[in-house]
Amino acid sequence: MHILEIIDKKKKGRSLTQEEIYYVVNGYTQGKIPDYQISALLMAIYFKGMNEEETRMLTMAMVESGDQIDLSSIKGVKVDKHSTGGVGDKVSLIVIPLVASLGIPVAKMSGRGLGHTGGTIDKLESIDGFNISLTMEKFIDNVNQYGMAIVGQTGDLTPADKKLYALRDVTATVDSVPLIASSIMSKKIASGSDAIVLDVKVGNGAFMKTLEEARVLAQAMVSIGKGLGRNTVAVLTNMNEPLGREVGNANEVREAIAALKGEGSEDLINVSVTIASYMAVLGKAFDSLEDAKKAILENIADGSALTKLETLVKIQGGNPDQILHPETLPTAAISVPVISEKDGYVHEIRAQEIGTAAMLLGAGRETKEDIIDYAAGISLEKKVGDKVSKGDILCTLLTNRENYQDAYDKALDAYEVNEEEAEIIPFILDVIS
Repeated sequence: MHILEIIDKKKKGRSLTQEEIYYVVNGYTQGKIPDYQISALLMAIYFKGMNEEETRMLTMAMVESGDQIDLSSIKGVKVDKHSTGGVGDKVSLIVIPLVASLGIPVAKMSGRGLGHTGGTIDKLESIDGFNISLTMEKFIDNVNQYGMAIVGQTGDLTPADKKLYALRDVTATVDSVPLIASSIMSKKIASGSDAIVLDVKVGNGAFMKTLEEARVLAQAMVSIGKGLGRNTVAVLTNMNEPLGREVGNANEVREAIAALKGEGSEDLINVSVTIASYMAVLGKAFDSLEDAKKAILENIADGSALTKLETLVKIQGGNPDQILHPETLPTAAISVPVISEKDGYVHEIRAQEIGTAAMLLGAGRETKEDIIDYAAGISLEKKVGDKVSKGDILCTLLTNRENYQDAYDKALDAYEVNEEEAEIIPFILDVIS
């Protein structure tokens, strides 16, 4: 077997065998196959694709390239949740306590953000003392005792994926469905959960810009999950504007707290409750989505979901008083209103632009070494469909940086205001199961 033969085979559109895929993944991970040959293979895959079986085998080869988390000592069905990424996406902060309040164990591993804003881990670290570096023993013990825990990605999970993704990033092969699907699912499979709910974002602020593209990716990931023995559902959600009204870190925690009280933005609550409901059904706590949603809404109304978030913060070393008093979370010294320059209706809020503006204010990282300002971010005063008049505040910049003009310009440009009323896109666009 030789890498040249494998490249040529895929270049001609033929399917690769399990032996060939493992040979490539192991050889590249161990440094035996050079970048330039894997680059050629990635480009061949980009143009010729991979079938379901090839994609599943590629996923498992990446899973087996490193550590795999054993969660078998956690009682019950472990359900994981993954988002393909969006602006203002604080859904994990809401669904972890929601699902745990139903008695379903949530053992969550999350990453940091690079780009627009922080990741789930960064957002939680805006809470004083919150510790995301638990030992595996403590992580499992917390889930068994309290029903939930969240840590940063630990150990040497999917080293093959890390190498392949870095190469895809510099060879213009990132946007290949089999490569995206296997990359995402390899990390989920290696993390050890029994079932997976995928939140696939669709729109201008997402990787998948159209519903058709998102459906193809969702179907590929669901196929991988089910083929590898994990019950998997993909929920396609709207990202043609930021989710909720807050973008940043501490302000997204504040909004998550409000959502757990049943307050705040309708889109955020709708998406969070839907994702949590599917997790509850996959976790075998309920037979129907309707029953799961009813129980979730009851736990929001009676305060038990918010109490679970308070408990999560407490058991991971954070200050639970900040959940009860969110005004004590980090707050920016400078607040700048972004003013509408015309009358009309908000048709679109380009999430990518809002995310970039938030990063310029200090809420995200341009490089891995950058330090996040937890107080920085953007509060959206107007959402898609809202009527605005010239002089109205569209959004408010929150920062500790004196130079905010570039962020102001980007935030203003992100808003598309037209004379006619806007078409309202549903929050939940499709479900693939």
